[in-house]
Amino acid sequence: MILLQASHICKSFAAKPILDNINLTIQENERTGLIGANGAGKSTLLKIINGDIEPESGKIYKSKEVTTGYLSQEAGIESRHTVWEELLKVFRPLIEQEKELRKLEKQMGNPAVLNDPQKYNQVSQKYAALEDQFRSAGGYSYQANIYGVLHGLKFIEDDYNREISTLSGGQKTRLALARLLMLRPDILILDEPTNYLDMESMAWLENYLQSYTGSVLVVSHDRYFLDNLTSEILELENNILRRYNGNYTKFLDLKAQWIEQQQREYEKYKAEKEQMEEFVQRNIARDSTSGRAKAKRKQLQKMEVVHPPENIKKNVGISFGIQRSSGKEVLNLEELAVGYNNKPVSENISFEIYRGDRVALLGPNGTGKTTLLKTITGELHAVKGNITQGFHVSIGYHHQEQEYLSEHKTVLDELWDHFPHMDEKDVRTVLGSFLFTGDDVYKKISNISGGERARLELAELMCKKTNFLIMDEPTNHLDVYSREALENSLLQYPGTLLFVSHDRYFLHKIATRVIELTNAGIRNYPGGYTYYLEKKQAETDTDKTIKKEKDEEKPGKGKLDYLRTKEKQRQERKRQRRLQELEEEIPGLEEHINTLEMELYEPEVYNDHQKYIKKSSELEKLHNQLEEHLEEWVNLEE
Repeated sequence: MILLQASHICKSFAAKPILDNINLTIQENERTGLIGANGAGKSTLLKIINGDIEPESGKIYKSKEVTTGYLSQEAGIESRHTVWEELLKVFRPLIEQEKELRKLEKQMGNPAVLNDPQKYNQVSQKYAALEDQFRSAGGYSYQANIYGVLHGLKFIEDDYNREISTLSGGQKTRLALARLLMLRPDILILDEPTNYLDMESMAWLENYLQSYTGSVLVVSHDRYFLDNLTSEILELENNILRRYNGNYTKFLDLKAQWIEQQQREYEKYKAEKEQMEEFVQRNIARDSTSGRAKAKRKQLQKMEVVHPPENIKKNVGISFGIQRSSGKEVLNLEELAVGYNNKPVSENISFEIYRGDRVALLGPNGTGKTTLLKTITGELHAVKGNITQGFHVSIGYHHQEQEYLSEHKTVLDELWDHFPHMDEKDVRTVLGSFLFTGDDVYKKISNISGGERARLELAELMCKKTNFLIMDEPTNHLDVYSREALENSLLQYPGTLLFVSHDRYFLHKIATRVIELTNAGIRNYPGGYTYYLEKKQAETDTDKTIKKEKDEEKPGKGKLDYLRTKEKQRQERKRQRRLQELEEEIPGLEEHINTLEMELYEPEVYNDHQKYIKKSSELEKLHNQLEEHLEEWVNLEE
């Protein structure tokens, strides 16, 4: 079933076309990803679909019954309500129904109604109909749903009673997402919903959206998120929208096939055109062949032009090289503590990095990942411990938010001032490979976008030719094409890499080793991101308790391993037993609820208010018990 159609949509800004003859259909229960370069018009298209912007031509077709919900990149709730109060507003109709049910219950207990069979019959019928409507609309579960969404988006219980005005910008955006998920529109339109989410929250959102009953249209640069969620990709390039069946990885294959096909068609067209032009040029002057040449020329003029595939936005030309190789050992940290003003954020940090390693530094927010990187590069002093760089190691550092770019300079001067020995032509060539062309190089840095700032810092980093790259969230602000180019360059990089990233697709592709940072120290995983996830899945609370210990130095390690294994087995048996108990109890509860609901409509109960109220009370308790069992079952299954 078609929920919405966009037909022949056109839109321009400052006489520059953004969208040209865009056609789009959203079907029921579709999961669609919309991708494209920064500035391609993705957000503009979403706003037009949601009705926030009018197109210059074309139309959006949607029935009045179909609801849409839109989360913009700048979304954030401003309110004097608390977090919990704000989400309760979504369920105001249910809350009013609940109040009405309580009133009706009091009326049925009123002697004036009890002693009047006709009145009691009217009130009890109204109560039964309203209670059925309330239950069908989720009246017994809406508070549990609010709790589940807030928990999934990393709001702690202390946040529930906080006034929204006291939240950070990221928390306000996450709250806006929570409210939208609670509203459950027929079409959920999300513009970069994973901004401000950590990895656990991203995984939760993926699972939530996979089971969402409506359709989802999402813009995201998170390719792992797109892979796990979407069943089709819409690519917006050069003002044109193309559709590809499948997730992001499938899109890459189909796009490559399309480019190859377009190239073949172009080569065929070019060969035929050159052959005809040569024939005309060779034969137009001869009397015997002039007629045929003129016919060929007319045929040539009518020939449909085939353009070469442009691929379609020019990709960033990143190529990291090194001036000379480092020694085998690149970095050694011993009992390091990092922090500010002599107060450690994280300590007991000891590890080595060797030439050719591509090390991902992971850990929860607040554990000091950026602080550690800045300490390694010398921007911060270590609280204690030793940092030893290897022989011939040269460091290039990519900052998370490009805070060290000079706001008053132009793009050209920023790069040229760092490398004054380069000719202007060479500087402009480098900038051109990072998509700064023409007058773009004279833009003030204060006026360029986040994506442009990220590309400029990568250009500076590339020109340094260092053999040890330290990168803090290098894919931030980059579109999917620039991320692909960065990954391909880093895979070819002959030096060593240490990086922090929340981009799971990037982590899967780049990391050969993972170091997890906690407030108490580090854990080393000598494999890629998949290996890390497998090991994390297998770890238990017992593992976390002993991870502060130095396993190689602690006596009785064999015994600890044995106890840890036994505890893991015990916890798993306990989980399985409780799961089995719940799976046996839940059907019984559901059957009991169904039986009671049928009994409510039997004359001997329906006409006896005491029995009716007793069974209604029992029914409500059973509903609450069922909700608790279901929530516990879900938690045990995770």
